[in-house]
Parts: sequence; C-alpha cells; structure tokens
Amino acid sequence: MNNHWLERTELLIKQQGITTLQNAHILIAGLGGVGSYAAEFVTRAGVGALTIVDADTVSLSNINRQLPALHSTIGQAKTEVMRARLLDINPELKLTVIHEFLTPERAWEIVTPDFDYVIDCIDSITPKLNLILAAKRKHVKLVSCMGAGGATDVSQIKVTDLMKTYNCPLAKFIRKRLKNERIHSGIKAVFSSEIVSKDSMQRTEGLDYKKSFYGTISFMPAAFGLYAAATAVNYLLAKQQNKEGL
Repeated sequence: MNNHWLERTELLIKQQGITTLQNAHILIAGLGGVGSYAAEFVTRAGVGALTIVDADTVSLSNINRQLPALHSTIGQAKTEVMRARLLDINPELKLTVIHEFLTPERAWEIVTPDFDYVIDCIDSITPKLNLILAAKRKHVKLVSCMGAGGATDVSQIKVTDLMKTYNCPLAKFIRKRLKNERIHSGIKAVFSSEIVSKDSMQRTEGLDYKKSFYGTISFMPAAFGLYAAATAVNYLLAKQQNKEGL
C-alpha cells in the first residue's frame, strides 16, 4: 500500500502505529452530525477497515451540522454519500456499508468480536441501547456519544464512564435503562457537562423512535465525533504499545 498520504501521521505514531491502525476494524453506527465526523477522522487516521451503519437520508435540516449534508446531496442515503467520501480519502479502505435501522436482532448480529472498537453515534434511544447492550455482552470495546444538542461550549465535552456522566438528559435516560439491565459500569461515553437550554428543545411528530430534539450548532456534534474517534484510535495505539511493553 502506498502510505505517502500518511507520512505526517507516521511521524507521530511511527510505522508500528500505522500498521496497528491499518489492521484495525471499527464499527460506526449513526452518520449524523457526530458519526459522520467520527468516520472522517477514523479514516484520515489510517484505520484499514470500517463498517458504517445508518438508515437515514440527507435532509435540508441536516446541513447546519452533518458532514454528508449539502444542497446537492439532499435525498441521498447518508451511507452512500459517506461511502464516496471515505473511499476518496483512502481508496484502499475496506469499507462495509449497512443501510438499515438497528433493531435489537440486527444490533446483536452486526456487533461481533471481529470489531476492534465500536463507536456509537446513534441519536435515538432504542437502537442506541440495542447497540450498547450488544457490545457490552459480547465484550467488544465501545464508546457511546451522548447528547450534543442544546450545548455550545466545546470545553465542557468529556470522556468518562457512562455512569459518571451528569447534566445530560440523554445520558440520564440511558443510565437508567442500563441499570435495569444490571449494567453499572464499563461503558465509555462522550458527553457535555453543560446544562442545556430547555427552550431549544422541540417535540417531534410521527417519529416513534425519537420523541424530541434539541437545537444544534455546527461545531458541537463535530467535536463529539472528534472525541469519539480519538478515544477509539488512541485505545488501539495504546493497546499495541502495551503488548510490546513500551
């Protein structure tokens, strides 16, 4: 493989780091404002295999924050827009595209120990829980992104155990549901400690999987995606270093 495009990365993580990432397979579920940027960062880092999952198409309301969303891509599947973009970054990327909504059964089928890391960027509760539970019960490393809506202060974004999150309405609900499943720790989460503005929330109509959403600004979901990608990539690099006793 011609790694010339990764020469700046190699200066930082050395050839062993490049090899580690090229041999890694990451699953990213959800390609909205968070997941699309996570996929971009993971690909530009040199991860060799990626599986992306999303059932949605680009809409006008996505343009303020989502990487695949342009006026020219409205109506197109987010998975297909991202497929073209990611392969344009790295034509040798081993990319698997799954264009579907994650039911409990499909989450269980898709998440396997073949993945080195799972990045959860789903913004609706039921499929998010399905993915987290599948990864937890199959012992696959995962970072789950909580709510980026309603916030504007990137300095308050943190990565911690999901059970230690606070001030995030989505995280609070997920914590409760996981405790009902007797899960009390061991799940990394990206969250904001900023107290969100409730007057930016709007109820949805006709969507069974999402009851409400918060207003968003361009950079917050992207920052969540950055933290999620960094968590996954740095874990893989640290794991390799530990193996080598460095």
